[in-house]
Amino acid sequence: MTDLTEVTPSRERGRPAHSHSGATHTGEGKISTNDAGETPALPGEDRIDVVTFGCRLNAVESEVMRERARDAGLTDAILVNTCAVTAEAERQARQAVRRLRRTHPGRAIIVSGCAAQIDPAGWRAMAEVDRVLGNAEKLTAAAYLSTERAAVGDIMTAPPTAVDLPPDRASHSRAFVQAQNGCDHRCTFCVIPFGRGPSRSMPVGALVSQVQALVAGGFNEVVLTGVDLTAWGADLPGRPSLGALCRRLLRLVPELPRLRLSSLDPVEVDDALLDLLGDEARLMPHFHLSIQAGDDLVLKRMKRRHQRDDVLRLVERARQQRPDIVFGADLIAGFPTETDAMFDNTLRLVDDAGLTWLHVFPYSARQGTPAARMPPVPGDVRRARAAALRAAGDRRAQAFLRSRIGTRAQLVMERDGTGHSQHFAPVRPQVTAAARALVTVDITGIEQGMLVGQPVLREAA
Repeated sequence: MTDLTEVTPSRERGRPAHSHSGATHTGEGKISTNDAGETPALPGEDRIDVVTFGCRLNAVESEVMRERARDAGLTDAILVNTCAVTAEAERQARQAVRRLRRTHPGRAIIVSGCAAQIDPAGWRAMAEVDRVLGNAEKLTAAAYLSTERAAVGDIMTAPPTAVDLPPDRASHSRAFVQAQNGCDHRCTFCVIPFGRGPSRSMPVGALVSQVQALVAGGFNEVVLTGVDLTAWGADLPGRPSLGALCRRLLRLVPELPRLRLSSLDPVEVDDALLDLLGDEARLMPHFHLSIQAGDDLVLKRMKRRHQRDDVLRLVERARQQRPDIVFGADLIAGFPTETDAMFDNTLRLVDDAGLTWLHVFPYSARQGTPAARMPPVPGDVRRARAAALRAAGDRRAQAFLRSRIGTRAQLVMERDGTGHSQHFAPVRPQVTAAARALVTVDITGIEQGMLVGQPVLREAA
């Protein structure tokens, strides 16, 4: 059978910003779900490929979709897991579906994800699409057995669904664990709550069991993900916090070397999480913040719940607990009504807050959202502002990489021979090691935007 080639649409550098989410969006679609860019196929089985657009949560669910489709006996199919965070993300997904139909006319194409959940009729109307599944249905084998043209239920009443996989079937080098799904907030530019439903938390016991299984299966780093990760626990008895969850996970799974968190809402980061940052080295010193803007009026018009000073206070408190912590951020450029002065406040926040890893995207209107009715910023201005933010992020990222020369780092290895440090810096170690392995290196330089490290040899006993 002919291999599918990667169908990554052209994209802005970084990840399109999501409202307040822990699910930071890539806006890309790849027919691959492993770190080497390959699509694994089981020996003797017809191929099931998954095209994933969007967030890390979608990436986790794509793994489950493949397994549920196989459980149902589906063969020779392409599953497209869409994103709805921007109109551009949805346009790219539709473009990819049309291209896939041209290049693979005999294969079944099943579309799911947030865009399909929000507009099932629009996707069902595409001649290239064989079946449409909702965000809840895509995680069940029964949906792949059905002959219905569309199976999309009411996401607002969908119960929380575990999306764990056996460790030997997970294709990433770091294990992504869905702790939370959905969102109760209504940012003016965002439609994701209508694709994901209300906030729903996975119980602590289920998460502990899943992490234990992953560690036993060879994973050395677990990443907690969610649509609004810092909202975890608000719907559970006693309303436990994300910090309490992390402390319990690390206590009950002492053999887990590294715990990392997906995107955090700055206003929801709790004291328990900051305390844990200070006294638990296994919680990685890397927080990715869903900031979106650095101007208070823009934040108000976005219907965000934090202000500029809240971000500055948070990063200061976090650095008091862990001086070496590194921050990433989602930022939107050219939100409606944004003036040059407002944008300058966002641009200055990169330095004022000491942000290192930026995911920048020019504002993209979503039909039906309040922001889409606000006076727009011209497209060329949006793009220019996004470029300025990316340049600021590149400058800070390069400065951070230079600061790591002469230090020691521990990496989780990827399948392509690179790894990520505790601070999420990309590193190419001068050693061959298996994917998922922990490797300690001394950082000696920078090549092609990546740190280079020499392995630390163990002293003879």
